[in-house]
Amino acid sequence: MSHRLGADLVLLLHLAFILYATLGGLLVLRWRWSALLHLPALAWGVLIEFRGWICPLTFLENHLRRAAGEAGYGGGFIEHYLLPLIYPPGLARGDQMLLGGGLLLLNLLVYGWVIAGMRRGGVR
Repeated sequence: MSHRLGADLVLLLHLAFILYATLGGLLVLRWRWSALLHLPALAWGVLIEFRGWICPLTFLENHLRRAAGEAGYGGGFIEHYLLPLIYPPGLARGDQMLLGGGLLLLNLLVYGWVIAGMRRGGVR
């Protein structure tokens, strides 16, 4: 596998993780056991945003891109369409705090709904 392909796959994995951390709580409405997988992913996503950390997937992707001889994110479908979703230009610390808070709030609402449904006997 070429380094560029590896970097593209890491980028897709990164996007999938972001989507899962953001919306994975909805799976709990159908499968309660999925909370065992989603809650750690959610905690990691919130910590990344609140602490201003850089996800290890970013380091891996950049390492693979450098190994492929790329200096940064150049042409191609993946870089053109997906990178701005994962790495928005001009993302400030306050923006990260808002993203983390939104992530937490969205999932608190979903889990509140799940817990309320369990109390009523509606969610299995």
